[in-house]
Amino acid sequence: MEREPITYRHSDSKAFHKIVMPGLEKVANLVLKRGKFESDIEFNDWYDEVMDDRATTRRDVVIRLMNEKHNPVAAWKATRCFPLKVTAPDLKSDANEIAVESVELAHEGLTHIDI
Repeated sequence: MEREPITYRHSDSKAFHKIVMPGLEKVANLVLKRGKFESDIEFNDWYDEVMDDRATTRRDVVIRLMNEKHNPVAAWKATRCFPLKVTAPDLKSDANEIAVESVELAHEGLTHIDI
């Protein structure tokens, strides 16, 4: 997240400098990655829903950072998300790698939440 600065100077200000105030917040898209499992096509279904009707398929998404014991350490909530891009795993027949898929989400804000 990033906040754009607003620079402003009153026309009758006796100080010979501008005032800097916090402006609008800019948010970058989220890219989430996970291992691919059999019959797990939720990202693809959501992506298809967005193509039909953008207004009703937005979701709030909670992202949890887990430690080695799978206990949550931190959490964030992204509001009014929708998928922009779903990337399938590389399917190499000569490699012995975990299949990882990714989804890029547009959102309207990211906040830290208590766990």
